[in-house]
Amino acid sequence: MLAFFVMGFVDLVGTATNYVQGEFKLSDATANLFTTMVFFWFLILSVPTGVLMNKIGRRRTVLISILVTLVAMLLPIVAYMWCSDDLRLVLIVASFAFLGIGNTLMQVSLNPLLTVFVGGKKLASTLTTGQFVKAFASLFAPYIAAWGFGHLHGMWWILFVIYLVVGIVSYLWLSFDHIEEPAPDQGETTIGRCFKLLFSDRVVFLCFLGIMAHVGVDVGINAQAPRILMEHTDIALATATSATMVYFIARMIGAFTGSIALSRISNRLGLRICGAIMVVSAICFAIFTMTPSNPPVWLFWVAVALVGFGNSNVFSLFLSHALMYRPDRQNEVSGLMLMGLIGGAIFPPLMGLAADGMGQIGAVLVMAVGCLYVLVMGLGYRMLEHHKN
Repeated sequence: MLAFFVMGFVDLVGTATNYVQGEFKLSDATANLFTTMVFFWFLILSVPTGVLMNKIGRRRTVLISILVTLVAMLLPIVAYMWCSDDLRLVLIVASFAFLGIGNTLMQVSLNPLLTVFVGGKKLASTLTTGQFVKAFASLFAPYIAAWGFGHLHGMWWILFVIYLVVGIVSYLWLSFDHIEEPAPDQGETTIGRCFKLLFSDRVVFLCFLGIMAHVGVDVGINAQAPRILMEHTDIALATATSATMVYFIARMIGAFTGSIALSRISNRLGLRICGAIMVVSAICFAIFTMTPSNPPVWLFWVAVALVGFGNSNVFSLFLSHALMYRPDRQNEVSGLMLMGLIGGAIFPPLMGLAADGMGQIGAVLVMAVGCLYVLVMGLGYRMLEHHKN
């Protein structure tokens, strides 16, 4: 669980970008590239990490991921203490790249490491607990940076110092642990063999699409929700951006609820409930955007809260199902599932294009595809119980 907290360090990119953009007078397009780096590494490294994990083990891969994350925390500290402006920006960009690489390694290896301790329907609730712990790192980051900026003469980067210390503790603690891991995946693990599994096994592919839908809705609604509100009301940007905060609070409440509920109910029922809540949210967004004048603002906030709450457990449900479905190839499956995080780089541009062409109802319709997919998988759960090849 402490490693899950370290996994949450990746979300400080958003906080850091705001300070770096102002300091170096970067354009929005340039600043947004920092966030794109994270999803880029999931596309490139997820499957190779699954192959690596099969050779050196899950715990060692997690330890390497923490070390890479520690490098990411150290570089901005060096940049602000000893470097000139030009070199400082280079080191910060390098830090964000290392953060994306470390997070990819960690996401792929830490989730299957949990299967050593828990299994069955308890796996989904435990993975959700990990996501809940991860959310605290995301939640603390902006407050620590703001405190450092206001009370330590602009030292917002004290955030990296504090998280570096936490990361070192996590590394030492896990390095002294002795974990009896299961045998490596059967057969010789190669990148080609991983992709063959993705496209030849229907259940693995459907779970992969489920994670793409989850992350796509997650990232897409965070980018689009403030615009939906501003285009249909006279609410200012400063207030509209609080939609993101409402979303994350609802996600944390949903993750906490899921960590308890998913140990008591089946994954099938959990997926149906999540899908139904997300579809209701999409309907609320649609009604709000299609109301010609004076749309009910409360409906917008309800929609944001519902999609955050419903989407909070979808990742754990699909990932746990895929891992338990192919216990003989968990390392490969984990790499494939985490590659599904590229949904976060696919949905937002599609939502933006649809909004440009049709108005905000277009963005809502793209989001609704992801929501509807989750519900369809919940209702047609038998498709996820197909016998493996």
